Amino acid sequence: MWFESLTSVARTLLIGSAAYASLIIVLRVAGKRSLSQLNAFDFVVTVAIGSTLSTILLDSKVTWAVGTAAFLTLAALQFLLALITSRLGRAKRLVAGRPVLLLKNGLYEERALRKTRLTREDVMQKIRNSGIGDVSSAGAVVLEADGRLSVISTDKMGDESALSDVRS
Repeated sequence: MWFESLTSVARTLLIGSAAYASLIIVLRVAGKRSLSQLNAFDFVVTVAIGSTLSTILLDSKVTWAVGTAAFLTLAALQFLLALITSRLGRAKRLVAGRPVLLLKNGLYEERALRKTRLTREDVMQKIRNSGIGDVSSAGAVVLEADGRLSVISTDKMGDESALSDVRS
């Protein structure tokens, strides 16, 4: 169907604009972390915010007030969880997980690869993307808590203090 009524189009424009403005205000108040995707929970909140905005725009049964309440709820839950995890290390590990060492000094950590369901090819691709042509020149490859792979070249390993929280 191409067109139902001018009223539904006007509602989408009006409520959509109001919801968008509300979302911007909520995100500004909630802070930069709201869209940072530092861990899986942050990613879930980002997706939920987008889904909420979409629902407000397209479902005439959802009012602006209900949508704004949903935005506020998501921001408050994220704030609360961030507060708890910043104070309690165990809670952070439970919510975000810990980084996992996949390769050290050019040698693969086979057990870690199996546990994370990644392959040597996945690791080699990230090594190549980092501009390293020789696996032995990769000092470490880490699967971060946010799901990204980090590569540290052997010449940048230093005292390895950046690996102190990494599980091997």
